[in-house]
Formats: sequence, structure tokens, C-alpha cells
Amino acid sequence: MTQEEFRSLAERDVLLASHRLLGATKRLGELSARIVEVEAYRGIDDAGCHAYNRRSPKCETMYSRPGHAYVYFTYGNHWMLNLVALPVDEAGAILIRAAEPLTGLEEMQARRKQTDPRQLLSGPGKLCQAFGIDRLFDNSDLLDLADLSIEIAPDPVTNMVVGTRIGLAVGKGDELPWRFIDGDRMAWISRPLPKPLVRT
Repeated sequence: MTQEEFRSLAERDVLLASHRLLGATKRLGELSARIVEVEAYRGIDDAGCHAYNRRSPKCETMYSRPGHAYVYFTYGNHWMLNLVALPVDEAGAILIRAAEPLTGLEEMQARRKQTDPRQLLSGPGKLCQAFGIDRLFDNSDLLDLADLSIEIAPDPVTNMVVGTRIGLAVGKGDELPWRFIDGDRMAWISRPLPKPLVRT
């Protein structure tokens, strides 16, 4: 799948695009990592989404062109990287939850003050810290292969695990099975593990 084919898919369907984002390579300078876990968010009918029932300055980037970065600050100390989905003016995004380091391991370890490679990118806040991602990257085009970018894999992963999303309040979209994981790379994902494990 080409970059623009993926952009078109993300414009049509945030869930299918989430599946296809698994296995993609995230790059920034000399750093790279394979995406192993994502979560889908869809503003119009998703109580867990920042844009649910409202359009606010905080989530304005989520209404931009599919494939752009939506970067926000959460819990007072974590940046979170999302890829915008759905048509312009319809809010949707895919949270990059975890990745497997490929290159630039020493730089990631220094930023994270963590030596265990499996703990470097096993969560969205960890991932942004290791890559040095902050608000300056908000609304950049992740699919243009310049600066911070995501390179879509030629083929989809063949072993996908599905679970409910993490960290949402009860009744606020916590029941939706919109967490997608590369089942061949479970060692690199965030915690808690999905229960039950549903494979596709």
C-alpha cells in the first residue's frame, strides 16, 4: 500500500486504517520504530474521543487532513501522538500506543533513562518521550516521509489481536474493541494486556 492509498483509507474508515497502520515504520531523524499497537477514536459517536459532542481548540487538529499528526498533552506530563483520520471537518484519530525500536536505540535510552529495549516505547507517553515529540509536531503531515513520518508497510500484519481501549472511564467508550495489536510482537506492547485476547 502506498502512502496516498493509506491516506485515502484513513479518510474513509478510521477502524480499517488502524488495522493497516500496524507494521508501519515511524521515523524521526536517525530514530525509527515499528508500530505494534494503536487505538481508534471517532468523534461523532465515540464518547472516548476528545471531539465527542463538541469542537474545541484543544482538538482542532483532529479536524484537519487525514494523515496529519494530532499531538496533545495529557495527565500533566505526557505527549501523545495520533494520526488524523476521516474527512476534513470530521474528527477522527488513531493513537500510536506502542512500537518496537529499530534504530537509534541509544538516543531513545538516554531520553527515557531506560535501558530495557522492551520498555522504551511500550506506551504512548513513552513513545513520544523517546522520540522527542511535542506540540511542535502537531498538524505535520506524517505521510510525506519528511521529518517526523510514518511509512506504511507494503503488506498488512497477518496476526492481529483486538481488545478494548485503555484508560477510559466506565461508559465513556471503554467497551469498544478498538485497540489493535500486532499479535507477533506482543512483547513490545503497552500494559495491561488485552482481555480476552481476540485474534483475527
